[in-house]
Amino acid sequence: MSAVLGKKADDIPDIDLDNLDDLLQALSAEELEELNGDFDPDNSLLPPSQRCRNQTEKDPTGPFNRQKLLDFLEKKAKTEKDWDQNKPYVKEQKGKKFVPKDQEKTVVNDDDEDVETEWDEILTAASEEELVDLAAVLGFHSMLTQTQFYASLRDEKIHEGGFTGAARAQELKMVPDEAPNATDVEESIEKLKANDPKVKTLNLNNIKNVSIERLLAVCEALKANTSCVHFHMAGVAANDRVGKKLAEALAENKTLRTVNVESNFLTGEVLVDIIKAINVNQTLLELRVANQKPEVLGNKVEMQITKLILENKTLLRFGIHFEYPDARIRTTERLKQNFDDLRKQRVGKA
Repeated sequence: MSAVLGKKADDIPDIDLDNLDDLLQALSAEELEELNGDFDPDNSLLPPSQRCRNQTEKDPTGPFNRQKLLDFLEKKAKTEKDWDQNKPYVKEQKGKKFVPKDQEKTVVNDDDEDVETEWDEILTAASEEELVDLAAVLGFHSMLTQTQFYASLRDEKIHEGGFTGAARAQELKMVPDEAPNATDVEESIEKLKANDPKVKTLNLNNIKNVSIERLLAVCEALKANTSCVHFHMAGVAANDRVGKKLAEALAENKTLRTVNVESNFLTGEVLVDIIKAINVNQTLLELRVANQKPEVLGNKVEMQITKLILENKTLLRFGIHFEYPDARIRTTERLKQNFDDLRKQRVGKA
């Protein structure tokens, strides 16, 4: 064997293969079992008899009879009792039972109120401002209302909400409702038609029960008007008919600088028509069309509005709610550019 390997290894003893049978016969039964048990069951090169050899030490009771084995298994299955699938409920408590700790009881001595300390004289002689500062240091400033805090700094009395007063909220000041808009729509229409120079601003905001016909007449009168500069028509339930008529007026009017039609019932298509109209003359500086009936305009309408705003070089303020950031950012950048161009014109650098 050493001749086959080419050189002799010190840790490998010389084995005479011719006397291998004698060596096997010299082994005991336990040694043969141990030698025969060293095999790999996953080795596919070994025959099944070697990988799955019989490990039963009992002597066979007789020759194998398949039918007899099947009869035995069937008989045994019929006679054996089935296993209990459902177990009876047994109330058990797992783990340790929680026992709360005994809280230490605070003993109040009646004599404590009569005990005088060095702080009694200091607190008695302290001013209102010093007491407020002490409350802030101790973290009690949140117990004071803003009115009480500033009243204490001014050394005001208890009834005026000073520090020594009972902590209470500031009384609610009732603000009267705004008076309803008293603008006469019929008179305003006549003044617009007559091109009255005194009508610089026309405010029709929140006028209730104004008819659509009157709103159409107002928009029609704006077409040839050259005196009105600021036009407000928010919250008057204007529909698409009024919006289209307003678009026609904006396409012809070159005097208006501010238009506000917020909180109405204008659809996205009509808003696009209005912005197309202001791009004809490009004289409008402020347009507010937010809070209409359709809460969401949609991506298509927003992109159309954005494209039109990018073509406008005079608009400075645009009131609208965009759902998509792309439209909002591009519109804001266009308005910033318009402000910058106006600044350059003012300083003579345009």
